[in-house]
Amino acid sequence: MHARVAFFHVKPGKRDEAVSIFRDFVIPAAKKQKDFSGGLLLTDPAKGKGISIGLWESAEDMVASEASGFYQGWVDKLKGIFELAPFMEHYEVSSKEI
Repeated sequence: MHARVAFFHVKPGKRDEAVSIFRDFVIPAAKKQKDFSGGLLLTDPAKGKGISIGLWESAEDMVASEASGFYQGWVDKLKGIFELAPFMEHYEVSSKEI
């Protein structure tokens, strides 16, 4: 299993809007991607920081979802909410106990 982790900062007062877009747009779109296995959104309301974690069964399908425009689509959907452009990293999931 593999994870795409995106780190971001939202503008003051925009956290709830970011959460709604993640819940209503990002996750439903992700569920249509091959081998998507789940996602998490972590936020720190006091600092405006957030982390999005998307889980994928294979690294190839995770990367393919980026090439398909899925990742850029959600970044574009949230661009008016971000304080700074998000950056992402890829990880191998060493343990999953959810």
